[in-house]
Amino acid sequence: MCIRDSLISARCRLAKIGLEWLRKAGIWEHGMSVFEKAEYGQRVARTKARMQDAGIDLLLVASPANQNYLTGYDGWSFYTPQMVVLALEEEEPIWFGRKMDAVGAHMTAYMDGSQILPYPDGYVASRERHPMQFLVEVIKQRGWDKARIGVEMDDYYYTARWHEILTAGLPNARFLDAFLLVNWVRMNKSPREIEIMMQAGEIAGAAMQAAIDKAEVGVRQCDVIAELYKVTTSGTPEHGGTFPCKPPNAMVGEYCAAPHLSWTDAPLRSDELFYIEMGGVRHRYHTPLSRCVYLGTPPEEMTRLTGVIAEGLEAVLDSVKPGILCEDLEVAWKKVISRHGIEKDSRICYPVGIGYPPTCGELTCSLRAGDRTELEPGMTFHCIPALWLDDYGLVISESFVVTESGAKTFANFPRVLFSKS
Repeated sequence: MCIRDSLISARCRLAKIGLEWLRKAGIWEHGMSVFEKAEYGQRVARTKARMQDAGIDLLLVASPANQNYLTGYDGWSFYTPQMVVLALEEEEPIWFGRKMDAVGAHMTAYMDGSQILPYPDGYVASRERHPMQFLVEVIKQRGWDKARIGVEMDDYYYTARWHEILTAGLPNARFLDAFLLVNWVRMNKSPREIEIMMQAGEIAGAAMQAAIDKAEVGVRQCDVIAELYKVTTSGTPEHGGTFPCKPPNAMVGEYCAAPHLSWTDAPLRSDELFYIEMGGVRHRYHTPLSRCVYLGTPPEEMTRLTGVIAEGLEAVLDSVKPGILCEDLEVAWKKVISRHGIEKDSRICYPVGIGYPPTCGELTCSLRAGDRTELEPGMTFHCIPALWLDDYGLVISESFVVTESGAKTFANFPRVLFSKS
């Protein structure tokens, strides 16, 4: 064993000893998690119910967001292969990952330490061996090599190489596509999740205000975004923030016509539009928020179109209720913009929650024609009915939760085109 592996093994032992002491002292009941162990048990039970409905015995979870949801594990380790393994016959999931990251798994995941399964560092970035080969042997040893195995076929982190190794190494297993299985479970948030997202909404509003305050003629675009990042990280006096799943979409001038570009180090100029799409993040939960700032007195047409966006957004929010379909909410938006002679052919809303690079979107449904997903209490969305024209784009967006009485937004921020004279 090399010195580094010895040190990592020592860290793992110390982590186990330290957590056990804290648990006995009543100080640390479920690691660094902000959720009770019982809540994780409910998440696992709901996921297993979907597995049974889909005919899946063993679920291999590659998505970092889904891993976090099922176990509480939260580390910047997803650039190397890692999995959460959920078997119908096992009470708790198994965390499978790099040996040095097992320390963090003991600290953040809610499961018993025996459910933390590391692979040696020699499997990392090796031409001779791969972590999925190690996982194949684990599956064989546990008698799961003839199981119906669900894998997230279209997830960002489940690669063709992983699938090739798993299917070749487990020829007697039947592989099924389980993409979005956990995502659909995540759609219905608990009261504790909603509480955290409300805190993220406060951070989003504070960060947006900081960016607007900083935006002045002569100030570099990057300095405005730096101010925004400062607040999204430091949060509010009551609640700290953390890193977002992706950089803000922040475009200036003609670049506002392209929805997914970034800022530059150019100074802001008079009579320029600054498009800012960002969000607050609290314990990995995201609440996006978007507004535009005009450096000077905005043209009347920009002000008019912003008013149309605000009117359409409010029509959507006013229509939200349990039982309504996603496509029905898109109709409410279309009624407003068609009255003003405007057309928009892209979706206007998507579900949000836990976010790791590259997205906080839950990828399950959208507010657009043909989507008959029924809204339920506890579902959370980002409604962004932006308009992108030939010369610029305009946006007002809100993140909200579906309640028994309608939509409740996470941020409280004016729905206007801001101007800095």
